[in-house]
Amino acid sequence: MRGSALLEPTHNMIILTQTKFKMNVRPIRNEADYQKALERLEVIFDSKKGTEEGDELEILAILIDNYENENFPIGMPDPISAINFRMEQMGLKQKDLVKMIGFKSRVSEIMNRKRKLTLDMIRKLNTDLNIPTEVLIQDY
Repeated sequence: MRGSALLEPTHNMIILTQTKFKMNVRPIRNEADYQKALERLEVIFDSKKGTEEGDELEILAILIDNYENENFPIGMPDPISAINFRMEQMGLKQKDLVKMIGFKSRVSEIMNRKRKLTLDMIRKLNTDLNIPTEVLIQDY
């Protein structure tokens, strides 16, 4: 008796939620579900936070993000591409790497993939350019 008494409020809450909120959010299991979710997201994209559609938008965005992370993973860039990208962001030239990597010729060898980064270089690039070590230690 006690177990069924505990289940009744939960059941009532489910009925109330289904009746009160007209959300039709379902798990994204395949490409068709993903496309439907994207279409719905586009429709409710400008919904106000705290509204029913705003809540649906928030939940749908989480589901889409999870599906994309699982099915379309973005790999890490190779170390040299990451260095080039960060240099571009910071407005740096190869000569600016001399204090992090060493001689100008060594910078050139690294950037042309003729020489590998050393542990000291990786530490300095991580500190000065804020490039994650997981990126810098990869083979290239």
